[in-house]
This record gives sequence, C-alpha cells and structure tokens, in this order.
Amino acid sequence: MAWDTNGLTTRARALTAAIRRLVDESGMSGREISLRLGFSHGTVSHWATGRRLPSPEDMASLLTVLGITGAEKQRLVDMARHAAEPNWLVVGMPGIPQQLAGAIESERQASAVVEWSRDVVPGLLQTADYARALAVANRLPQHEVDARVSLRVGRSEVLTRPNPLSMLALVAEDAVREVVGSPVAMADQLRHLVAMGRRDNITIQIVPPRVGWHPGWAGPFVLYEFPDAPPMVHFEHYSSGAFVIDEDDVEAYRQAVDVIRGLARSPADSADLVMTIAQELEAA
Repeated sequence: MAWDTNGLTTRARALTAAIRRLVDESGMSGREISLRLGFSHGTVSHWATGRRLPSPEDMASLLTVLGITGAEKQRLVDMARHAAEPNWLVVGMPGIPQQLAGAIESERQASAVVEWSRDVVPGLLQTADYARALAVANRLPQHEVDARVSLRVGRSEVLTRPNPLSMLALVAEDAVREVVGSPVAMADQLRHLVAMGRRDNITIQIVPPRVGWHPGWAGPFVLYEFPDAPPMVHFEHYSSGAFVIDEDDVEAYRQAVDVIRGLARSPADSADLVMTIAQELEAA
C-alpha cells in the first residue's frame, strides 16, 4: 500500500524522478504498467508525479515489470523504503547521482531559490564551457564530463520556462575573479551572468572580500522555497552533501541570507563589477 505525500521529501523527489525516467525508457504507458501490476490504471502515474509514493514492495514489483535487476533494483527499493525520511546525508561519489536527482527535482518544483556560492558561479547560472572546465579540473572521465555538462545546462531551463523559478544568487567576488577554463570562456561566463541578471526573476549580488566574518564563511548552501511543501536547505561539497528541512535549521539559514545580502553590492553595482572583470579578461 502506498502512502499519501502532501510535502515531498528530497528522497521522494529523487524517487519520482527515477520512476518517470524508467517509465519513459520502457516504452510503455503508465496505464499499461499499472494494469500489469494489477493496480488501478492511474497508480503508476501517481507514483511518477509524487501524488503518492510506492511502498518498497510495490517498487520492487514495478522494477520487476520494467526489467530492472541487481544493484540498481536494490538501490531504488532502498530509496522507496526511506522516501519519507526528511533529512538526507550522502557521503562518497556513489551517492551523488541520487542526490543530484533530488536537487534537480527540487529546482523543478520550487517557487524560489536562494544560493550562496563562495567559490564558483552558481550551477543554474553556469555556461557549458564553465561547467566543462570544472568537470575537467575534477579529473572526471570524459563520458562523465559530457554527461554532467549536458545535465548542468539542461537544469537552467527552470529559470527561463513560462513560469520561471525566482532566484537570488549571492556570489563571493572571488568566485567571479577566479579564472575557470580559458580567459575567453571565463569572460563569456561573466557576460552570461550579467545577461541572466537582467531577467525579472533573477537577482545577482556580489559579496565583496574583506567585509569581516559572516555566516557564508561556513560554506555554500541553497535554500529552496516550495508552494506546497516545507522549505529545504541543500549543502553540496566535494564528494558529500545533505538536504535538511528541520524548521530551526531552515530559519537559521534564512537569517544567514539576510546577513550576507546586507554585505553584498546592489544588483546594479554587481552587474557593473562583473562586466568590468569580463572586459579586463578580454583585453588581457
């Protein structure tokens, strides 16, 4: 028996994304799969949209029908088993694909997002060349580089769709001064930042250096706001990360946003600074 889910956890979002992908790849309709499982015709569609979540047993049956076996089947059944758990800590590279799926699904369903980025340009605002340079610097295999670049660029669709995500990007000045890739690619990235900042749904503010200690020094984070679910904070580090929806923790990060934003340049001054840096790179 599946359970109702009014506010999806991050694990649940990752699970629904996996179900949608597998159903699409199967070539069968959700109705057809539901009937094969002996359920009402809309069951699998409800699982794929997150209206309801499959129990671990139902997930195992679904995967059997779809021909998924071995370690992948066990991974997805485990995800279904823990889908209702709010906080999600993943350590080590094997967990990152699941966590990334959760982040992507969160971006799709969020109404607003605030990102504090201390060292790099925020992911949703990265160009393909910038994302590729980061992946190459991390010494990933070529096939992983290509996959991550494609995924990264595709994620930005949430900012330009008809009902776009509202984004506040707080970015440390060091992140826009550090040259990632070639100077030409970096200049292109900076011009892209300025262009995106002109959109009504995106605000970009640069935090200057040497303003004293502030909460952002503890590390980068993303704060998601949802129209029909509790807000959530995501931490992503080199090979680990966490999703947290504890009310007190989220409120602490809301306060951190206020402090960091109070130190930041205005959107107009930020755009002028970023454009100046781009022009300096191009001139050099």
